[in-house]
Amino acid sequence: MDATRKLTLNDIESEITGRLLSAGKGYYLAVLLSALMVVAAVAAGLHAMVVGHDHTYNLTREIPWGILIATYVFFVVTSTGLCLVSSIGHVFGIESMMPIAKRSVFLSIATILAGFFVIAFEIKMPWRMAVYNIISPNITSNIWWMGTLYGLYLVLMMFEFLFLNLNKHRLAVGCGFSGAIAGIAAHSNLGAVFGLLMGREFWHGPYMSIYFIASAMMTGTAVIFLFHYLAYKINDEPMESRMVESLNVTRKLGIMLICVIMFFTVWKMTAGIAGQPGGKYEAVMALVKGPYAVNFWLFEVGFGLVFPLVLFYLSKGKNMFMMFAGSAMMIIGIFIMRYDLVLLGQVVPVFHEYGVNEYKHLLSYFPSFHEIIITLGGFGVASFLFLIGEKLFGGHKVEPGHHH
Repeated sequence: MDATRKLTLNDIESEITGRLLSAGKGYYLAVLLSALMVVAAVAAGLHAMVVGHDHTYNLTREIPWGILIATYVFFVVTSTGLCLVSSIGHVFGIESMMPIAKRSVFLSIATILAGFFVIAFEIKMPWRMAVYNIISPNITSNIWWMGTLYGLYLVLMMFEFLFLNLNKHRLAVGCGFSGAIAGIAAHSNLGAVFGLLMGREFWHGPYMSIYFIASAMMTGTAVIFLFHYLAYKINDEPMESRMVESLNVTRKLGIMLICVIMFFTVWKMTAGIAGQPGGKYEAVMALVKGPYAVNFWLFEVGFGLVFPLVLFYLSKGKNMFMMFAGSAMMIIGIFIMRYDLVLLGQVVPVFHEYGVNEYKHLLSYFPSFHEIIITLGGFGVASFLFLIGEKLFGGHKVEPGHHH
């Protein structure tokens, strides 16, 4: 027994080593770049911890949340979206979505780790959060729930990925289902972190939690497409017909979700404009024809929604490059969407409606060098894990017929 086990372990080891050594130059360059981004971010983050955030981050008393919060939101949204879209296949048994399951679950782990990486440098003493989360929980705090639920979600996703790779299907489904529920709970709670702040009119309201779930799934479809396209390029393999079909279903789901988010955006804007004058009206105006208009019209509406919708539709699920371009645009658009969401709740001064004159204008914020490096580091973490994962798990093959 031991002899065969040793043999298989050696086989697996040599197979993985072979895969890692046989990659092309571009692969190693990408791995190196990702690793350097992470190292630079750790250096910037530690420097910020030592010197003090007030010296290194462009955050103020008026704008306490900047690009790092936006990046964290972006990554956890992406992770939840990947979890939910991948669960359609192997948790809810939709056959055509099976092939994307393993890679999507792996990516959901990679992206949430990237989110945790960024937020660790945003909160000054991240280890305190881990300790006090357990020894003095505040059950009424949304942010306590956020940390707890995302922690639980991460553990469940890791077990799901483990069981998927061991072909223990029932256990994988159990973890996947629990993970999807934990993800939805964590994510709608993240919406509540914004939506339940009375003083921030742009965020306030019950719809933030619902919007977060819908936009998470939309993000999930784009990320699944982007990374599957890249994976087949990295592994230099033709795409199997089952995978093409699976990505086509993902594309159709993406089209539907883009339409849902368009509908959300139209009503969010309409509600803001109808509610004049006030903080929400000011924030919406800043988006529609103020300093954030380029962000809104070009990135949120154009890159995030309209262009991907057109490209996804025109590709008919056959033109892979068109879909790749659409999903890449969508991810850029969604990043700006998160950035605007976090900032616009804060740029309208809280004293605005009291007519306090020195607060008549919009506050301004631009990320500092440290913040930009740490943000890039988050993307470095995600891409590094993705690249290594491709070789480590042999392109996340899903054999047909493993669904009971």
